[in-house]
Amino acid sequence: MTDSKSSRLDDLVARSRQDQAERERGYREQALKMYSWVCGRCGREFTRTNLRELTVHHRDHNHDNNPSDGSNWELLCLYCHDNEHQRYTDATPGTGGSAAGPSATHNPFAGLADLLNRDDHSK
Repeated sequence: MTDSKSSRLDDLVARSRQDQAERERGYREQALKMYSWVCGRCGREFTRTNLRELTVHHRDHNHDNNPSDGSNWELLCLYCHDNEHQRYTDATPGTGGSAAGPSATHNPFAGLADLLNRDDHSK
């Protein structure tokens, strides 16, 4: 890739990340003003000292769906938020759940019983 294309791509990625951060700050600030600082799942309460551990979860898992009434948001602690996304991933076919890839077929202990039961214990 040429330097000018690489530079344009770097600028595009940086601008995209900055725009995403601004959007997140916007709806996070709105959600924190709308809702009490309590995790919607476990009930853990937050103060200004640990508020960074309280996240905004999008109920429909669409981070671009940010209605001003907050109907697509709920405040969750980091742990409950991670759990919610893992449950969503596990329930969605083809997204990395237990049936996402082939299972292992090699059994490293397949012949162990035969080796242990041999009559000649020679070296």
